[in-house]
Amino acid sequence: MRKLRELLRMAPAEESAWPDATRVLMVCMGNICRSPVAEGVLRAKLRQAGLHTRVVVDSAGTHGYHAGEPPDPRAIRSAAQRGYELADLRARPLQTEDFTRFDWLLAMDQANLAWLQSRLPEGAAPRLGLLMAHARRHADVIEVPDPYYGAAAGFERVLDLVEDACDGLVAGLAASLPGQPREGGHA
Repeated sequence: MRKLRELLRMAPAEESAWPDATRVLMVCMGNICRSPVAEGVLRAKLRQAGLHTRVVVDSAGTHGYHAGEPPDPRAIRSAAQRGYELADLRARPLQTEDFTRFDWLLAMDQANLAWLQSRLPEGAAPRLGLLMAHARRHADVIEVPDPYYGAAAGFERVLDLVEDACDGLVAGLAASLPGQPREGGHA
């Protein structure tokens, strides 16, 4: 029973120095390919933007197939080649309390978004959406494709899309966080 609890326990998201930090959860099916890549990329981009203490990022899967496992080795390798560290992340299933714990739940595709919408508890009010809604260069792409059954090149495509969407998300978060300096001016 203890082992099961350890597997299902929510991996601690980076803690924030701000008690009212914005919390973002990246969601895909198994939490070993797309959502951990999105978590790692967003954390790095928030750090670069100086927002890493204002925004907490985590990831989860709609299914618990891979609970406790590290990301797919191809995801780890591709991300590392671009400077993102994923090796310490562990897959976890989405928990009911995630709907109230997080401000944003961003799905990698329509199927996972529909899953989130169908399980949204009454009274919970997180922003549910697709990560790619924040993309700029790939604004015509709706979903981050699942690279699991394909070649390593699929993970490069995932990174291209996720980096673009995370750039847009960071820009949006920076503009909306209280006390953030606006472009060319003061807070």
